[in-house]
Amino acid sequence: QVQLVESGGGLVQPGGSLRLSCAASGFSSDRVATAWFRQAPGKAREGVSCISRRDDTTLYADSVKGRFTISRDNAKNTVYLQMNSLKPDDTAVYYCAAGSNWAYWGQGTQVTVSS
Repeated sequence: QVQLVESGGGLVQPGGSLRLSCAASGFSSDRVATAWFRQAPGKAREGVSCISRRDDTTLYADSVKGRFTISRDNAKNTVYLQMNSLKPDDTAVYYCAAGSNWAYWGQGTQVTVSS
């Protein structure tokens, strides 16, 4: 059964860093595209970053370019999102998604950036 599980969220001060993980089971993450989305309270879901299935081509939302880095560890079947220089506007539930038309989703991990 296909499953994605996010971890690594928490409370961090502005300017701090977090590393999110998305562990995949039921399929190999290097065979499908994987992305990170986020949704803040009262706001629409927003795409954050995406990594291609084989050549590690990456895309980033303008709001996170230069601060966030997406990467993959094929041996662990896990995709990461390294988040640096965090801002209060980054506060959201972060989800990973994979597959054609983003068919598979995790349950999300909360990231809160606050003093």
